[in-house]
Amino acid sequence: MNEISLPAIYLSHGAPMLLDDELWMSELAAWSASMPKPKAILIVSAHWESAPISISATGANTPLIYDFGGFDPKFYNMKYGTPDASWLGELVAKLMPDNEPLHQHASRGLDHGAWVPLRVMYPDADIPVLQLSMPTNDPVKLLEIGARLRTLRDEGVLVIGSGFMTHGLPYIRDWRPEAAAPGWSSDFDHWAAEALAKGDIETLIDYKNTAPGMPYAHPTVEHFTPLFIALGAASSPEAIAQTKIDGYFMGLAKRSFEVV
Repeated sequence: MNEISLPAIYLSHGAPMLLDDELWMSELAAWSASMPKPKAILIVSAHWESAPISISATGANTPLIYDFGGFDPKFYNMKYGTPDASWLGELVAKLMPDNEPLHQHASRGLDHGAWVPLRVMYPDADIPVLQLSMPTNDPVKLLEIGARLRTLRDEGVLVIGSGFMTHGLPYIRDWRPEAAAPGWSSDFDHWAAEALAKGDIETLIDYKNTAPGMPYAHPTVEHFTPLFIALGAASSPEAIAQTKIDGYFMGLAKRSFEVV
């Protein structure tokens, strides 16, 4: 067992313009500095929904996916060349049950839900990074996947669920970064904060019925459900979450947390 034991985290990853937001970047940098440096990173992003469960390319200098449009050209020229992650791919494969073999996408790179926040948190790009697909949005099944990954934390691997605590893009009317949060966004955020602070996993699982602000906060749910990967990888799904980043960007909740 490695002497480094890391938390599991859920982060709101933002669009590429996160990289122009000094406050958000400082929050992410402070968060990473507060943790031991990972030996490797395994990240599940809202932007890779694929079944069967799959991993990205494992070789060094994994390519980036510029899965966004209409942004400053500089974002399409950014690089994040990480070291070889083959050993992590092999380790993750061994954690999957025999009846759910892991598929490897030999050419699949890191999408912006992975490389944008990691470029801020670990700018030296000296940590192997592997992306794991999200094969379902069923909270219970995602908790089970997270639980399979739990032992990685004791091996110095940072397990990340990357989404956005609220993501009602079709309902945003004020696109300024400092815009006030719509009621559906703030209500959902406060509900999530309360449930996470209590370790109330049953309420979180039933978010479609219990959360205020639905479905406006998540007209599609893939930005919320990576949260269950992080909670599953915690010592217990009922673990108390520690919020590390809160507030809003364009009215969307940035809430991000860690669990041990």
